[in-house]
Amino acid sequence: MRQLLRIAFDLLLEAARRKWFLALFGGITLVLVVLGFSLQLDVVDGAIAGSKLFGSIFLKDIVSTHRVLGALYMGTAYVSFYGGACFLAVACSDFAPELLAPGRIEHLLSLPVARWQLLFGTFLGVVTLAALGTLYGAAGLTVLLGVKTGVWDGQLLVGSAVGWVGFCALYAVMLTSNFFARSAALSGALGITTLILGIIASFRESISVAMNPGLGRTLFSWVMLPIPRLGTLAILSADLAASEPVDGDMLARLLAGCFIFSAALLSVAAWRFENKDF
Repeated sequence: MRQLLRIAFDLLLEAARRKWFLALFGGITLVLVVLGFSLQLDVVDGAIAGSKLFGSIFLKDIVSTHRVLGALYMGTAYVSFYGGACFLAVACSDFAPELLAPGRIEHLLSLPVARWQLLFGTFLGVVTLAALGTLYGAAGLTVLLGVKTGVWDGQLLVGSAVGWVGFCALYAVMLTSNFFARSAALSGALGITTLILGIIASFRESISVAMNPGLGRTLFSWVMLPIPRLGTLAILSADLAASEPVDGDMLARLLAGCFIFSAALLSVAAWRFENKDF
């Protein structure tokens, strides 16, 4: 376990030296600073009586603070889920190819480190990096709006955590693909493709009904069956962030599906890694 954590920590140090992730955290910080100085909210008796952004009025009517924050948190959750997944799929696509690069992988295997530790350490490092970015953005916005409105609500953190589970499933696909074809471009493309398939899988019943009965419908149903419903997960993530009612059983099934999907793919990657010669 100690070696696994060390590999994950080394990956985080490597990420800290990359411009991709400096841009990510720098961009989040810039957005929070700009909002902090440009957003003005006048809160009276739990309602927003006046609001300005960059000096311009953007809400003319008196609106409940919870209503405004709920809509803002919901939009933020959607942007975090889809935008964050696409960004991280591209930014994290070359970690595994670099791990398996000729010369480096032979050196790592000569150390007292098991192959499964290299595999799961890499996975742990990347998903931890994604969690740090998600937590930083969600916590920063929560604190900013809490200070300005006096209303403190941690639901955005909960919704963002649900979205992070969806990225874990995407990276499991990306990492596994590199043990069959070492390619950063393929890895990133498969991550985004999995996201698109996850959206399609969320509507597989309605799509299946629209298809003519036969082999095509059967193949579609079987192909979509193991794909986690990432589109539905995004909706539940946004609902949680906005403090909307959520079906707990459905959420539990979706989260379990993502974990099972990720575990199955990582098992395939571990099998391939153990049987691969370098």
